[in-house]
Amino acid sequence: MSALVPLLVGIPLIGAAINLIFGRRKKTQIVVSVASLAAVLVLGAVLLVTVDTSGPIAVAIAAWDIPFGIVLYVDVLAALLVVVTSIVLLAVLLFSIGQGAADNDEDTPVSIFYPAYLILGAGIFNAFIAGDLFNLYVGFEILLVASYVLITLGGTESRIRTGVVYIVVSLVSSILFLAAIAMVYGALGTVNMVQISERMSLLPQDTQTILHLMLLLAFAIKAAVFPLSFWLPDSYPTAPAPVTAVFAGLLTKVGVYAIIRTETQLFVDNDFNFLLMMVALSTMIVGILGAVAQAELKRILSFTLVSHIGYMIFGLAINTPLAVGATIYYIVHHIIVQTTLFLAVGLIERRAGSTSILKVKGLMRAAPLLAVLYFIPAINLGGLPPFSGFIGKYALFDAAAQVGTPVMIVLIVGGIVTSILTLYALMRAWNLSFWREDDDSAETTERIAYLGNAPAATISTERRTTPKIMTLATVGMVAVTVSLTIFAGPLLDMCLRAGVDITDGVSLVQIQEQAGQR
Repeated sequence: MSALVPLLVGIPLIGAAINLIFGRRKKTQIVVSVASLAAVLVLGAVLLVTVDTSGPIAVAIAAWDIPFGIVLYVDVLAALLVVVTSIVLLAVLLFSIGQGAADNDEDTPVSIFYPAYLILGAGIFNAFIAGDLFNLYVGFEILLVASYVLITLGGTESRIRTGVVYIVVSLVSSILFLAAIAMVYGALGTVNMVQISERMSLLPQDTQTILHLMLLLAFAIKAAVFPLSFWLPDSYPTAPAPVTAVFAGLLTKVGVYAIIRTETQLFVDNDFNFLLMMVALSTMIVGILGAVAQAELKRILSFTLVSHIGYMIFGLAINTPLAVGATIYYIVHHIIVQTTLFLAVGLIERRAGSTSILKVKGLMRAAPLLAVLYFIPAINLGGLPPFSGFIGKYALFDAAAQVGTPVMIVLIVGGIVTSILTLYALMRAWNLSFWREDDDSAETTERIAYLGNAPAATISTERRTTPKIMTLATVGMVAVTVSLTIFAGPLLDMCLRAGVDITDGVSLVQIQEQAGQR
């Protein structure tokens, strides 16, 4: 099985190279892209079953001894995220194929989009299976370079402007990360995560704190943790719908994944849990208050994205096996549900010619299927039972309640308030966009008048036809969100097992033993 691990990164990169060679052949690029991601999905599923039953897998690339070579690690957490990422990338790819066919690739030039898309996937997969900090940095840079291309596709003024902000923020984060790697190597003589965890306790406490803060700061920017989330609400909504969906679902989670590794495996004895609790609470509350104040669907979802990163930081701050397992489940839930919502909003934009809830009206009668495609993931994200959003939040709150400190109670209350406001913001948008008819009452007009000055509140776009493949891709993702509820038992159990392994250091011990034998 170890021979399959490098293919998780190699297949998308080879696919990207083939797409560049056949830059003028759209059908060839489509076939190569779909086949590449489907192959990674199959490999990821095989590896997930393997590591869940037999333990983590470690591969030393090119037979170099540790710590001189590149080591790839696959445990349950990494394999699960690879599978989820593959599903999302495949669904969004199908959505983009339909959009490109209908729009003649005005927003997503084929010769650029498909290679960049596969390179983005390769970077994400590499980050999830990286066994050392420098390879994790390489994964970040691969996906960031691809994201620079994707976020500015079309070359419009708004995309270039917001793309510049995104690039600058990403470069600052990368510089901080690279500086932190240099400091870790200078202090410990290695960047291998296993060896870092073993040697960290030998350093003075002040040195550990500095290294810890540097890595946390770099990853917090990538994860859009408040107050370092200022760049996200303006950057994501301007990109093409498929790009926005992928960015919203995946890119911030790579930062959260890096924080999980940092907090549970690298700095076990250096406790920043209280700081993370305060950051989590601020991220939840500030993010959702921003969502309530928006009148444009993409911006509403972007702010809810920020607020729900707070739940993940909340789980990490509790720092118990149950809490870490619940966090992993919530990450899986949020990747899929957030992506689905952005795809649904992409369909709304095509059907109504706008994503402003002040301008979109009467879609319930005109597009009842679209109403369902938005409604199901919206109430899921809002945390209504019995959906996965409720299950994930309940697991987090249960873990916090078992700790039982006053701070935990405050965080539970903050999480409940955030969930209620999430439901309010998303259902208000659903009510105005789908149930409101053209003959607005004076009461309704007065009730939403305060949103008139919200950013992008009056922006309209051209109404366009919606190919069936775009609708089918969104339907498929909605089905996946429902499956998270249907199979919540076994999935949550797997996530809890992963949480126990990570917090107890089982993964690191097994990985070290395997890598040392290669």
